[in-house]
Amino acid sequence: MAKVADVDGLAPKAIENEVESSDGVEKGSGGGVRLKKELSLMNGVAIIVGVIVGSGIFVSPSLALKHAGSKGMALIVWVLSGFLSMIGALCYAELGTMIPKSGGDYAYIGEAFGSLPAFLYLWVALFILVPTGNAITALTFAENILKPLWPVCNPPVVAVNLIAASITCFLTIINCYNVKWVTRVQDSFTAAKVLALLVTFFASLVYLFSGHTENLQYMMEKTTTDPGEIAIAFYTGLFSYSGWNYLNFVTEELKDPYKNLPRAICISMPVVTLVYTLTNVAYFAVLSSDEILSSSAVAVTFSEKILKMMSWIMPLFVALCTFGSLNGAIYTSSRLFFVGARNGHLPLAISLIDIKRLTPVPSLIFMCLVTLLLLLSNDIEALMVYVTAVEALFTLCSVTGLLWMRYTRPRLQRPIRVSLVLPAIFLITCTFIVICSCFKYPKHVGIGVAFIALGVPIYMIFIKWQNKPNWILTACNSFNLACSKLFLCLPEDCKEL
Repeated sequence: MAKVADVDGLAPKAIENEVESSDGVEKGSGGGVRLKKELSLMNGVAIIVGVIVGSGIFVSPSLALKHAGSKGMALIVWVLSGFLSMIGALCYAELGTMIPKSGGDYAYIGEAFGSLPAFLYLWVALFILVPTGNAITALTFAENILKPLWPVCNPPVVAVNLIAASITCFLTIINCYNVKWVTRVQDSFTAAKVLALLVTFFASLVYLFSGHTENLQYMMEKTTTDPGEIAIAFYTGLFSYSGWNYLNFVTEELKDPYKNLPRAICISMPVVTLVYTLTNVAYFAVLSSDEILSSSAVAVTFSEKILKMMSWIMPLFVALCTFGSLNGAIYTSSRLFFVGARNGHLPLAISLIDIKRLTPVPSLIFMCLVTLLLLLSNDIEALMVYVTAVEALFTLCSVTGLLWMRYTRPRLQRPIRVSLVLPAIFLITCTFIVICSCFKYPKHVGIGVAFIALGVPIYMIFIKWQNKPNWILTACNSFNLACSKLFLCLPEDCKEL
């Protein structure tokens, strides 16, 4: 793989000479700035739980029920989605300890299959996976925080987009300023959101014990038998569990990753599955199928029926969940693009580190800008299909890479070694879901695949092509140097290059 300086035409030494160093900068082995290892085991658990428990549990229940056909089948989808995510997370625990690099799927696909597949994942993550997920979370936050002001109708679209953009920018600023602030926000809001969902469950128990059991009768009635519909139901469930691999994006900032990465996964995934299952049971116990299907915000409809005068508290709970989820997603995803730029697959400017705060400021700001563009879309269901279909393809690629490296690199150190049964189950199930969804929503899946294919010529022109004209190199050099001066940033360990 070409060095960053070769790809972008910018010698990191030039940046170093332009920007004065600062006291308190953590030094790498070559004297350059580096991201610090500040994440503990509990921080890791908070990141996984905090990223997963976001907009999905409040948006997906009605969509899962719509495609599953019955409450019973929808509940099965939620449990099996959690089980499948747990299997995938265990496979990623082996990958993360075998390849202890930040970047998650990007690093694993690159190690297993080379530069081009890794770039294609980065390309799709940059413009579809990460910003779309962040946009959905920000829009859900905005809709719920505004709901008390418009109790009988939907909030104005302009107001929702403005609030969503504001919270995205606010959390980006926090992430730019201090990693410890990010982890404190994440820990606090993760605890708050789990508490909020447990309150939802216990409120439903009170409702049931008062004699209202009619909504739990005939749970399997109207269950669909269409494989395509079931696949889309799983998409909505898996979307709600998405984020279980986000801690792998920041492996290099995790203390003792060989121990803490698998421990964080094994603690967080059962917790999320249990909380999600209990929350869906609460929804199904209190609301009828028609009430759930006609609601764009199931949690709000639930609170209006069971909490009465205190119904305003549920939108607040939803806002807490989505706030913490967005914070964790911004933190982890920015490291993905930081690593990609460090490896020469994105402009060098995105891999620069703030010399005072030791945060990847340009990567965070770039991610914020892409997310703001996607806030203009309001078709959440279509966005879910786009995101989950494309993400499933690359998750399949990563788990296939695990099996491939078992065969081609058997002597590679593996602190965690999962049974081959787990990746086999994961591959078979995800393949079935992707194939079935192709028949049900060929347009959505086709657009996602076409966007992946578009990355191939981009890679050939901007990455593979070594003898670029001088004007391209000069433009890249000027852009990177301007970003370095503007944000007072340096490349990681720049003295080594």
